[in-house]
Amino acid sequence: MAAYCRLSTADQCADMQLDALRASGCERVFVKKASSGARDRPELKSALRALQPGDTLVVWKLDRLARSLRQLIDTIERLQARGVGFKSLTESIDTTTSGGRLIFHIMGALAEFERSIIRERTVAGLAAARERGCVGGRRRKLSDSDVLSARAARAAGASIPDLASRYGVGVSTIYRRL
Repeated sequence: MAAYCRLSTADQCADMQLDALRASGCERVFVKKASSGARDRPELKSALRALQPGDTLVVWKLDRLARSLRQLIDTIERLQARGVGFKSLTESIDTTTSGGRLIFHIMGALAEFERSIIRERTVAGLAAARERGCVGGRRRKLSDSDVLSARAARAAGASIPDLASRYGVGVSTIYRRL
C-alpha cells in the first residue's frame, strides 16, 4: 500500500495524517507540503506512478486527494482501470471491497446527476435570455459601421495592417470581418 498526504499550508503539521496512514499499513507515503489550485501535483503523480496492479492508494481523507468530486472520481476510475484499489480512512471508503465500490458508484451517480442539472439550467437560462433579445458571447471589436468603412477603405487601397492599426484591432480581426 502507498499513501498520499496533502497539507493545505506549508506550516501545517502532517503528524495526524501520517500516523493514521502508517497505522493502516502504508509502506510508502508521498507528502505534498503546500496547497495550490493547480492540478499539477508532482507528489501525487509520483504516488500514482509507484502503484502496481493489486496495490492500494490510501488517503487520510477524500479532500486530500482531489479538489472536486469530478477530479476524485476521475482519479479513482484511472486507478481502477490499472487494477489499483483506493481507500479513504476518514470516510471508510475502500474500493477493494464490494461495499466500498457501491459507495463510490453512488458518489459517481450523484456527480453525474449534478452535472446534468447544471447543464439543463444553463441551456434553459440561455434560451430565456435569447427570448428577451440578449445575445451571448463577447462584444465584437468592430461594429457593423466600422466594417463597412473598413471595406470602403480597403477598396480604396488601404492595407490590412493599416486598417488594423486604424481600428485598434489585430490583423486577423480585419481579415475575419472583411
